[in-house]
Amino acid sequence: MSQHPLLKAIDESYTRADVPEFRSGDSVRVHTLIKEGDKERVQVFEGVVIGQHRGGSRASFTVRKISYGVGVERVFPLHTSRIEKIEVVQRGHVRRARLNYLRQLQGKAARIKGEKRDDAAEAAAEPAAAPAPAAAPAAPTA
Repeated sequence: MSQHPLLKAIDESYTRADVPEFRSGDSVRVHTLIKEGDKERVQVFEGVVIGQHRGGSRASFTVRKISYGVGVERVFPLHTSRIEKIEVVQRGHVRRARLNYLRQLQGKAARIKGEKRDDAAEAAAEPAAAPAPAAAPAAPTA
């Protein structure tokens, strides 16, 4: 169903451009602004994305984590100004769009196969621009 051009323009004006690409099963770290009294601070919520709801500026995603043995889920609007940044910690390999079955699993059974994204390893893999070793001076011939 197509939208009216005016509605589409309004919808696009509220979308953020700095959102990284992530899917269900990925481990993410969401930095949100929390207001306590008259002060604001950044709080980090790290967990597994168990679902996404698309929809332009109304898009949202659900993140689940285990805190002190209790499962905590939080739904974040994707394009809100209260999210400072979203970091993808680990890419998960899953075959479902909604991971509601994780709610019944505990411990090692709740793990998701995936690859770790290690920034330190990526930096080490790239050769550093080191100066070339100086050539030894030619020995004088006598």
